[in-house]
Amino acid sequence: MDLNKENTTIGFIGTGVMGKSMAGHLLDARYRMVVYNRSKEKAQELLNKGAQWADSPREMAQKANVIFSIVGDQRDVEGIYFGSEGIIQNGNEDTYLIDMTTSTPSLAERIFTEAKNKGMHSIDAPVSGGDIGAREARLAIMAGGAEADFEAVTPLLEIIGSNIVYQGPAGAGQHTKMCNQIAIASNMIGVSEAVVYAKKAGLDPEKVLQTISSGAAGSWSLSNLAPRMVKGDFEPGFFIKHFIKDMNIALEEAEKMGMDAPGLSLAKSLYEQLAEAGEAYSGTQALYKHWK
Repeated sequence: MDLNKENTTIGFIGTGVMGKSMAGHLLDARYRMVVYNRSKEKAQELLNKGAQWADSPREMAQKANVIFSIVGDQRDVEGIYFGSEGIIQNGNEDTYLIDMTTSTPSLAERIFTEAKNKGMHSIDAPVSGGDIGAREARLAIMAGGAEADFEAVTPLLEIIGSNIVYQGPAGAGQHTKMCNQIAIASNMIGVSEAVVYAKKAGLDPEKVLQTISSGAAGSWSLSNLAPRMVKGDFEPGFFIKHFIKDMNIALEEAEKMGMDAPGLSLAKSLYEQLAEAGEAYSGTQALYKHWK
């Protein structure tokens, strides 16, 4: 099916820190859109730009033929996709479902199977890039599902991302996201320690970052989150509580494969300490506070 602007109505569920920007880009591309969020207030900016409001996932499923979702956790995903009020039960044949929430590969496989049984198409497409990547339409998108379905929705994904890769069958996108989170987890420890070390050594942290960000130590976190640490800006691009959820999934999947992940385990324990200290809704760069 050719998903052109004339025959496509996009449903978007989850208009939070990242979802609002992502939905905004699709609206700016002049696609018709129906939005749903638990808090209508958080969708108001999109409604002001021309999106329609749906009172439930069920209502949205009856109006849209492409549905994006990016919500908090696995239970939220299950709540919007399954059951008598869910998207799959109430959606139309040939609808494309694109879940961008980070959740378990097994859940992605379940959505794919149940959607296929209803004549729908499902893609698991978690993202990386945080609030900056969402705002600038530079997200990395990791996709799993049927390759033909991926190719059909690629023009839509290209509106919100710049690095879009088909990884394999259903669940492969989520497995790839786990690789992403594992790499970030240990890296965030190193980034935080580097900033703390620079300050204790009497250096100008901004000058240090200017130098080491372009060398072998360079990473997305060093370039984008370390400057926020230096400025004392701990507003979320990605909530600590959600990162802990992702690390739990990665550790569970690693255990299933008989893999030890000591770096990931350490990072998870540090972030859990921060969450218990009241930082669950801070950005992941608040790991810096562990040394404060």
